[in-house]
Amino acid sequence: MSVKIKPLADRVVVEPAEAEQKTAGGIIIPDTAKEKPQKGTVVAVGPGKKDEPMTLKVGNTVLYGKYSGTEISIDGKSYLIMKEGDIYATL
Repeated sequence: MSVKIKPLADRVVVEPAEAEQKTAGGIIIPDTAKEKPQKGTVVAVGPGKKDEPMTLKVGNTVLYGKYSGTEISIDGKSYLIMKEGDIYATL
C-alpha cells in the first residue's frame, strides 16, 4: 500500500485501524460512542533528521496516543501524520 505523500524529517503517515464495531459481549457500538483508534499501520516514512535516523518502516503496526497527530485525507481515505516521537510502540 502506498500513498501519494512523502512526509518530511521525522514524520510518519499512519492509517488508523478501524474502530471496534462490537464489544466483547457482542453489543453493537453506535458511531457516537466509538473510541478513537490508538493503533494503525505506517504507510509512509520521512527520511529522519540529520543525526536521528528513522526506526519505523512502512508496514509497521504501531500504538499512538488517542489525540496524537493531525488528521489528513488523501484520495478519500483518512490518515494521521505525526512525529515518530508521538508513537509509543510497535506491535
